[in-house]
Amino acid sequence: MIQIDGSQGEGGGQIVRSSLALALVTGRGMAIEKLRAGRAKPGLMRQHLTAVRAAAEISRAEVTGDVIGSSSLTFRPGPVIPGEYQFRVGTAGSATLVLQTVLPPLLIADGPSTLILEGGTHNPWAPPFDFLSRAYFPFINRMGPRVSGTLERAGFYPAGGGRFVVEIEPVRQLKPFSVLERGPLRQQSGRVIFANLPDHIAQREVEALQRLTGWDPACFTVEKIDGMGPGNVVVLELEYEQVTEVFSGFGEQGIRAEEVSRRAIDAMRKYLVADVPVGPYLADQLLLLLGIMAWQTGKKGEFRSVPLTRHSSTQVDILGQYLGVISTVTPDENSKNVTVTVHLDR
Repeated sequence: MIQIDGSQGEGGGQIVRSSLALALVTGRGMAIEKLRAGRAKPGLMRQHLTAVRAAAEISRAEVTGDVIGSSSLTFRPGPVIPGEYQFRVGTAGSATLVLQTVLPPLLIADGPSTLILEGGTHNPWAPPFDFLSRAYFPFINRMGPRVSGTLERAGFYPAGGGRFVVEIEPVRQLKPFSVLERGPLRQQSGRVIFANLPDHIAQREVEALQRLTGWDPACFTVEKIDGMGPGNVVVLELEYEQVTEVFSGFGEQGIRAEEVSRRAIDAMRKYLVADVPVGPYLADQLLLLLGIMAWQTGKKGEFRSVPLTRHSSTQVDILGQYLGVISTVTPDENSKNVTVTVHLDR
């Protein structure tokens, strides 16, 4: 039984999700104390509880502490069982974060799986579906599995009600990768997605995108969709030879449309100035994949990124504790950027 301090590092839900994923991958039980102690509202929230129960369902696990507000959790998994599953958060809590809990073990399961997830798909506190489908899934597919996702209905905060489907064709072992440069730019695009809001909001956002980026107007599209409540997101995408990165700006009450576009552009500009292939949000997801790969195969993987965030540093600690995997972080000579190499401690 692995003992996990839930207050370490970023002290939030990522410790729960990564610990559950690695328990499923290794078959080793774990106990977490001080769950989400670093948050204003500690303990399990709805989306974390959904992740715990999803992990239990795909492995017939024995669980204690799986209640709202719980500050401790024990989880004893059985073998991972591929198949068709449906998980509902029940609020605007992120369904994409629930996916990140159960996806890693299903990538190396004994058969294919289909996941139907309902809840939040686009909110400011989690990776939006677009990030998963365009930035994260391609890296998974580079490692051998075949993963695809279809967004059937967007779920914005606070109404939620989103729904997407993920198809998984697993492999026995993940393959390593090395991504140290972006490569040539292949395509750049922007999308304004909105539901139950006046059309002029989307138009102003597109006009701001065109003005601030200088891109050809043909690069931008507007998608008016059905949703359970009002919602709006601006999504910018840069597709390079080696990596695709996605940047978002979320509409909020009291925030001007032009500011929503500017937020997405500011995030993109920081990435461009850094001149690395892997941005901060993608980095912590790739760490988990490479950690599992190194544990399985004894091989190493690597990528260049900006200085590690607290989320990524926490991921490094959990991988070391659970898998005996080391993430060597080497600073660039002429910048604050780093090369992260993930390998076994042997």
